[in-house]
Amino acid sequence: MTALASESIVAAGPFSAWLRAMRRSLLGNEGMDVPCGSCVGCCVSGYSVQLRPEDRQAAARIPATFIVSAPGFTKGHLTVRPLSNGSCPMLDDGKCSIYSVRPQTCLDYDCRIFAAAGIDAGEGKDVINKRVHEWRFSYPGRADEQEHAAVRAAATFIRDRRESFTVRVPAGPMGIAVFAIKSYEVFLDVEIGDQSDADVARAIIEAVRAFDSLQTG
Repeated sequence: MTALASESIVAAGPFSAWLRAMRRSLLGNEGMDVPCGSCVGCCVSGYSVQLRPEDRQAAARIPATFIVSAPGFTKGHLTVRPLSNGSCPMLDDGKCSIYSVRPQTCLDYDCRIFAAAGIDAGEGKDVINKRVHEWRFSYPGRADEQEHAAVRAAATFIRDRRESFTVRVPAGPMGIAVFAIKSYEVFLDVEIGDQSDADVARAIIEAVRAFDSLQTG
């Protein structure tokens, strides 16, 4: 991550507990409990918000003018486009006006994923990046340290060794971080450094596919 001046440090929680919660969230089993405090970075950073068919209560309260279809989405999935200033149209006086029925996308979003992967959220995400640099995970046990190191190693490999993959892998920060969370176990192998980049890339893809099969299996 690039250096940013941080005014504070924010506790992100024990790393291994967070990692398991994030993996469950990626499988669609639960949302994330993020200690956001007064931060609304994800609400003012130009994100569009995916609306799934099950987000009926949220959709009923969002003006239709902000809801559009988007290419590449599963049939029945829509998106809420941000305002020209990058804010979510449902943000009112700095607070979410539909917080109690907010879409699953909002429930799943957790900027700690960037801190876990050791990368920024991307250009134009200054508010989020500030919080990313403030997060501090704790490490109650050796496993916490090992797993965090593995997630960062996975993210670094995916970002810097793209030519080693024979299939397309994410190039954006969120995609890289998600791939790292799904495949971090590859880098728990103490002998991973003895393998070729091509073999490591293949192991990452296999790990991601195995993880994704838990969602569809």
